[in-house]
Amino acid sequence: MRLKGNLILLLVAIIWGVAFVAQRVAAQTIGPFLFNGARFLLAAAVLLPFTRPAQHKPKKSALPWMGAAGVLLFAASGLQQAGMRWTTAANAGFITTLYVVFVPLLLLIFWRQRLPWLNWAAAFLAITGVKLLSSPGQLHLSPGDGLELAGSVVWALHVILVSRAAERLDALQFSLGQYLVCGLLNLVAAFWLDWESISGLLIAGWAIVFGGIVSVGLGHTLQVVGQKYSPPTDAALILSSEAVFAALSGYLFLKEGLQPIQLAGCGLILAAILIAQLWGARQSAGQTHSPALTSGLD
Repeated sequence: MRLKGNLILLLVAIIWGVAFVAQRVAAQTIGPFLFNGARFLLAAAVLLPFTRPAQHKPKKSALPWMGAAGVLLFAASGLQQAGMRWTTAANAGFITTLYVVFVPLLLLIFWRQRLPWLNWAAAFLAITGVKLLSSPGQLHLSPGDGLELAGSVVWALHVILVSRAAERLDALQFSLGQYLVCGLLNLVAAFWLDWESISGLLIAGWAIVFGGIVSVGLGHTLQVVGQKYSPPTDAALILSSEAVFAALSGYLFLKEGLQPIQLAGCGLILAAILIAQLWGARQSAGQTHSPALTSGLD
């Protein structure tokens, strides 16, 4: 059963990696809020039939969790999609996956959880890796990579919140709620900021369908199934490989290449992620649910 779970999660990582290509293409033709609004509402529509009728009206206690998660999802996906206009699928994939490193740092800042030296080492490697990956040979982040990095921090906050909510709420009901909140917020923002790009909806239609049905709807559902059979440490390591599949997909479909110094940066980021997993493994040894080891992002 463990092998079955791991294979399912590997499929999820592949789906999420390829999704960066769809997002990259859509970013050239449609505004980030309009794109995210369309794909998250589509994902909610796909998820709705799988919720039991009794779940259609969530308990009042669940609404604040759904609202907070939806707001964080709106912010994180917005930063990620905006950054996709000025960076590559590979850069976006690797930088986004740094949420694995940021989770324990945020737990230290806001929840005063002790941070072992492994995480300081991971943070140093991650920062160095991002510098090598973004604008190689220069001393500043490119605008797109800067947005992806900011989004990664918000993704980390979303991971922490989801880990808390998962202990209290039905997974499908919670997912449906946060997708609806995120989608509606994006549509409101799109009305003011992106509406001139509405003509690009048809051009980006396939990317919206892939992002809504395959990446969000199918991907997140398979993640839940896979994590029933896969240990948390396996799950986190496999899901973080989406960065590798993002780079490979960018090369195959968009002809995006990486310079040697950028490949070195990717290697440092992967090393940082692996080190962060060691922290997660230690945490999960003492508890059943570790925020550093749950959640997929795209």
